[in-house]
Amino acid sequence: MRCPKCAADDDRVIDSRSVRGGAAIRRRRVCNRCGQRFTTYEEILKAGLRVIKRDGRREDFDRRKLAAGIERACEKRPVGEREIEALVDGVVAEIEAEYEREVPSTAIGRKVMDRLQRLDEVAYVRFASVYRRFRDVSQFLSEVEGLMARE
Repeated sequence: MRCPKCAADDDRVIDSRSVRGGAAIRRRRVCNRCGQRFTTYEEILKAGLRVIKRDGRREDFDRRKLAAGIERACEKRPVGEREIEALVDGVVAEIEAEYEREVPSTAIGRKVMDRLQRLDEVAYVRFASVYRRFRDVSQFLSEVEGLMARE
């Protein structure tokens, strides 16, 4: 592993922990040349899951892209990093269990919305506005009214 500070490839592992429910290993490392500490993650690479987009295009599933969308919806909300990571882990585990090679983007969106609705309603509405492609304020209001009626 190359040091992010000096690019040397001489380091040692000082701590290893299982993360994401055992799906990955977090390793703390220290560069033997400059002493810089850094973290790496190791996980099993599964056969590439592909996402079927609404327009029929297919692209590789990207966990980081999913996490970024959820983080954007949760911006300036009382939702911590751990909660977001747990939400992403849950969605990824569900789609990997249900789909072998290809998953519709709509299925991913529904799973995220189900979890976000329980986690934070404002983040849910933000995500829904992008996922459902709200075109005007009336669609936004309709979603909020639907949330209020469920309470």
